[in-house]
Amino acid sequence: MSGGLIGWIDVERDLTEQADIVRAMTDTMRDRGPDAGAVHITRHAALGHRELTTPGTTEGPQPALFPAHSGPSSHEGPVALVYDGAIYNLAAVRRSLNLAPAATDTDVLLRAYLTHGADFVTRLVGAFAIAVWDGRDRRLLLARDHMGLKPLYYHPYPGGILFASLPKGIMANPLFTPRLDRSLMTIVLQPRLTLAGETPLAGVHEVKPAHVITYTPDHGPVSRAYWRLTSEPHPHTPAETAEHVRELLHEAVATQLPASGPCAAMLSGGVDSTSVAALAARSLPYPLDTYCVEFDSDKAHFAPTELRPDVDSPYAAAAAEHMGSRHTTLTATMQDLLDVIPATRRARDLPGWGQFDASMYLLFRRMRQDTTVAMSGEAADEFFGGYPYLFKPALIRRDTFPWLGDGPKLADYLTPDLAQDGDEKARYAQLLGEVPSLPGEQGLDARMREVLYLGMAGPLAVVLDRKERMSAAQGLHVRLPFCDHRLVQYVWNVPWSMKCANGLKSLLKQAMADILPPTTLNRQKSAYPHVQNPSHEKALVHEVMRITNAGDSPLHGMFDTPRLSDLLRQIDTGQLNAQLPGGASAAQLLVQLVELDAWMRDHRVTLS
Repeated sequence: MSGGLIGWIDVERDLTEQADIVRAMTDTMRDRGPDAGAVHITRHAALGHRELTTPGTTEGPQPALFPAHSGPSSHEGPVALVYDGAIYNLAAVRRSLNLAPAATDTDVLLRAYLTHGADFVTRLVGAFAIAVWDGRDRRLLLARDHMGLKPLYYHPYPGGILFASLPKGIMANPLFTPRLDRSLMTIVLQPRLTLAGETPLAGVHEVKPAHVITYTPDHGPVSRAYWRLTSEPHPHTPAETAEHVRELLHEAVATQLPASGPCAAMLSGGVDSTSVAALAARSLPYPLDTYCVEFDSDKAHFAPTELRPDVDSPYAAAAAEHMGSRHTTLTATMQDLLDVIPATRRARDLPGWGQFDASMYLLFRRMRQDTTVAMSGEAADEFFGGYPYLFKPALIRRDTFPWLGDGPKLADYLTPDLAQDGDEKARYAQLLGEVPSLPGEQGLDARMREVLYLGMAGPLAVVLDRKERMSAAQGLHVRLPFCDHRLVQYVWNVPWSMKCANGLKSLLKQAMADILPPTTLNRQKSAYPHVQNPSHEKALVHEVMRITNAGDSPLHGMFDTPRLSDLLRQIDTGQLNAQLPGGASAAQLLVQLVELDAWMRDHRVTLS
């Protein structure tokens, strides 16, 4: 059951007198859960949920209560649960608890918690964010799935805690004042550097992937990992490895397909999306609907780049014909993108990505007309080695993040009081210290284990967050089979020398070769498209010029204006030629400034 959740625990206030605020917090999740909404309020605990119904699922009401007959009261209340997402092994968990086949998802989750306590999440496979308030001992649990596919934020304060699927749920409570954390400007201006759990909002944290937060009024929130990658020798030959990858991916796709109703898939014509769509098409008893996006300006302005050597639509159409799907190509104009950018900001609640968000938002809006469930090949690049920078020895050997490239960084243009000298290096060192190394592994295999781990941190979170926020805002549940943690764990231990022995993602290509068309197998890596439009890039430069010189901008005084103006001049005159993260053009580097200004204005965020 997808949707959105909120909660408020406070031992010093009577929350039965705060029902209007609880409902206002819940209503912020209406886009994510358009079908229904409900709240449960006791004296010191309140939970709210907005529901998106998924066809073919056995969904129980939320908030779910044990005992089931419990209602609002003045005491601490029963065990109450809300969750967002989907549990893909629900039937297996139901059987392990000896529950009847008719037991709903919330029945199963409640019984799993009552049986196993906080460890119940270790038995789940899926994309989920779960909150459980146990009124018996005044204990709150917040849990997030293995890969962090569903969001969950929290704000502890003296005497209580607020939590929600998105920051807007927290910001709807007058106890919270939104402030930009001045010590985290590095991640504000380059979100790919964000460490798990960080947000740019002072006092707001995100539950880390594969973690459970335990909160009690006496001890505050305590975070504990329930799963992490482990490194061990790889036991299989290349042929056996390809066969097992195929088996694991097939199982992940099969378990994530909807039990009934239509199913869609994103399809670019690349290896990742075509692999998932082809497996889905083979498993469904009816035709699969596939979708891709293109821009009307591609014929006039598209220029090949290393990360985007060609446009997707011809390859997607060929792949769709090969697998027999019903295919739709959405053609977006620049005006289409600009029109929905305000909606993408509302979907995120944090500084967004402008037109990078907008094209995906438009695509999901079109898909939502036909279905509520869609499949995606996202994240295969991070696990199987799909980015060109991974094959550049000079970048790999650098004692920093290889994906950063060699271009300017917006953080370098902050005023001295906001600059965080050494922050990037400290983040790099912290992540390197977390890499689960394999004893005895040396040379390129050992270094590439580190490099892939660096890419599976902030950069992966960026693409997963974009996909989740843009789809959930449409009431669309997008499922990511490559993020099945069992597949991720297996691929993690495949040595680099086997994983990419014959180039980018050669292992994945070997595993899927028999069902992929030649156009897909022979295609160069091409990342998710972004529009190339000279007039838009000029407009970005001029908008940043206006923002940085406007006295009423929330960014006023945050940047060294003369130095930033010189950078803008270089971009405007085409003098800046550099390799930037994500293959962005020089002008697209500025999107983060435009979106930061808009976010601070929209939410009245001040600088801490």
